[in-house]
Amino acid sequence: MAKRKYNVKLDSNMCKACGICIEFCPAGVLGPDIEGKAVVVNMDECTGCMFCEKHCPDFCLEVEAREDE
Repeated sequence: MAKRKYNVKLDSNMCKACGICIEFCPAGVLGPDIEGKAVVVNMDECTGCMFCEKHCPDFCLEVEAREDE
């Protein structure tokens, strides 16, 4: 059975660069941009744990399962 894949949607306009989502991601999916705001750096490693979505104080992130490719 193939590993399920996820999309991470990020609203950078709402992000205040707190870094919580980056620290909580166990798979290294998120990283900081030049301003310290979160960006998706490795989408295919997302496990769908939703730690980033649940811990973001500004509700900037949404994790969704990808449709079968």
